Amino acid sequence: LFERAKKSAGLDFLAHPFWDKYIEFEERIEAHDRVFEILSEIIHIPLHQYARYFERYRALSANRSIAELAPANVIDGFRNELAAGMQQRTDAQMEQELRARIDQYHAEVFQQTQTETTKRWTYESEVKRPYYHVTDLDDAQLANWRKYLDFEEGEGGYERTKFLYERCLVTAANYDEFWFRYARWMQAQEGKEDEVRNILQRASCVFVPISRPAIRIYYAQFEESMDNAAIANDIYEAILMILPNHLETIICLVNLQRRMNGVEQAIETLKTHLGSPEKSQSTRGAIVSEWARLVGEINGQVDEARAIYQSHQQDYTACKPFWLNWFFFEIRQPAVGPKQQAEHFHRVKAVYDAICSSGLPRRTVQDIHCFYVVYLRERGGPDAFKELVRRDAEINGPLSVQRGLANSAANDEDDIGVVGYPGLDVHESVFVAGQGGLSMFPQAANGTPQNANGTARY
Repeated sequence: LFERAKKSAGLDFLAHPFWDKYIEFEERIEAHDRVFEILSEIIHIPLHQYARYFERYRALSANRSIAELAPANVIDGFRNELAAGMQQRTDAQMEQELRARIDQYHAEVFQQTQTETTKRWTYESEVKRPYYHVTDLDDAQLANWRKYLDFEEGEGGYERTKFLYERCLVTAANYDEFWFRYARWMQAQEGKEDEVRNILQRASCVFVPISRPAIRIYYAQFEESMDNAAIANDIYEAILMILPNHLETIICLVNLQRRMNGVEQAIETLKTHLGSPEKSQSTRGAIVSEWARLVGEINGQVDEARAIYQSHQQDYTACKPFWLNWFFFEIRQPAVGPKQQAEHFHRVKAVYDAICSSGLPRRTVQDIHCFYVVYLRERGGPDAFKELVRRDAEINGPLSVQRGLANSAANDEDDIGVVGYPGLDVHESVFVAGQGGLSMFPQAANGTPQNANGTARY
């Protein structure tokens, strides 16, 4: 029992109560050899009370045989050094000098343990809540755990790093970022697929609520990478049972079907979800745009994809993903030569005009306008800047000169849009700063997640 507990708690910086109980147990049954073995192990571990154990180890070592005082290779090295000397020694002198060398070796071990303990004290002293609680950790605590993990990973020790992750997740089990980080770190270790699966299962099935499905999507993608497509499919279906309008999960499920069973099966899956009464209007519009994308990009049937958009145009007048995807679909089409370029411009302009007269919020129209400006600059014809200047006044000018935004002016709030659809509410300032939309998994490698307390909208 104690040996099992040692694997779970033995490396904890504050593990001295455990080690004291272990030693007390062995002393009670008069297993003095085991007590010395335990102390021999403890003196190498950075603990809060490391010095106390070292002093006891030194006291007991005087009555132990030389073979018990250090690893065999260390003792053999000392013997060879002494044997290589010119001076002849009796057995008693040899033992005395060996003990002196080993004593110096123990002093070096103590110094090394002291150094490692001091390094970790920088982070340990900032751990204010080493136990689980439902209330949020403050920013300073989260930053300290990130720095502590960075430090331990930099030291390069697998066991200590794994132990610190487990300890961190006792405190921060509600935070997706640490589950993501732990899983990604473990994936970088060779031959640890089962450990990665265990981490993701614990996060998905125990700690992270299904209302935050990002870790489950990551788990599904991991299982697919391990050739377990059926498990990945079940994970997506389980998410959609609780969150039927989570678009990212729908898209992941559809593309899993595409990879495993072909485009036609993927389209059938889309149509199934499109006809579901649980789906909102916004989600249906996004599903239609994904249907058109599969037809246009994967099957190469551009005209058929355009027809899908056109046939559903009146059904989703206020659906942001529908209009965004249609707009970018037209922009991405190749156009070679003046004739094709003129046709291309008219198609893009037609979609843009429809967006301006749709029910989209003004800020969304302004964001799309930024892309339209880039299009006119980089691919527009001789009259492009006439269109650019006119549209800029209509979109970004004062209310007295704005046109085509009457329906959206009253709805000028930052609405949430489709659950799980990345990059919907992206303001002009984002484009100016050269940033993109949300990534699929918001937890960044540097540990600066969006809404780390678990309220992020995926």
